[in-house]
Amino acid sequence: MLTKRIIPCLDVTGGRVVKGTSFKNLRDAGDPVNLASFYYKEGADELVFLDITATPEGRATMAEIVERISEEVFMPLTVGGGLRSTADMRRLLGAGADKVAINTAAVLTPALISEGAARFGSQCIVVAIDAMRNKGGWEVYTHSGTKPTGIDAVAWAKKVVELGAGELLLTSMDADGHRAGYDIELTRTISGAVTVPVIASGGAGTLEDLYQVLDKGRADAVLAASIFHYGVYSIKETKEYLAKKGIPIRTVGKGR
Repeated sequence: MLTKRIIPCLDVTGGRVVKGTSFKNLRDAGDPVNLASFYYKEGADELVFLDITATPEGRATMAEIVERISEEVFMPLTVGGGLRSTADMRRLLGAGADKVAINTAAVLTPALISEGAARFGSQCIVVAIDAMRNKGGWEVYTHSGTKPTGIDAVAWAKKVVELGAGELLLTSMDADGHRAGYDIELTRTISGAVTVPVIASGGAGTLEDLYQVLDKGRADAVLAASIFHYGVYSIKETKEYLAKKGIPIRTVGKGR
């Protein structure tokens, strides 16, 4: 059985890690390089770096920070924000990213998913889906959660996998930052509709929340920010809790 992954998320703007509620009211959470190094030593399985204002501001992702992080940590690193072409993907992969995440660009230019998968391999292409509940299900949003698309999230998840996405980063905008639990129904529905790993994001408040989305939500990995950034829980105690609950998890070894 494949082990489940614990992934801290660094949402970065202006060179600083921030965290908000439903993508709004951002507050400072620290230096991205220092936090990345801390999480590596703590035993995180992977790290996600999202330049959350790159797309709204129409600029490229801060590659220099990616380079600095990759010099400090030796675990899989996914980077997203502001990617518009395979040249952008190559630049970030060259800077030290192991995978690239696209959201807005994927919606505006779906062929970019196939092009990226063909050039770099599906395992490098993560499609991020920011979804908000509507009357019939969930709607996809772009531009860091500011623009509704009218696209059904489940149908979109299926399409991007067909186009070559190797993984999905699924964020519930309704739950994000509220620390009241993940959207289990959304995660379970998407996980059951696709054949690639799904990373659940948005809503972690307790260790039980992580357990529920991995178990009932059928997520392959869980992403969290606030509970780690502000010291509510450590990676070690998170893994110990999940292991005791029967979730297959990579233990934190000596020296990590």
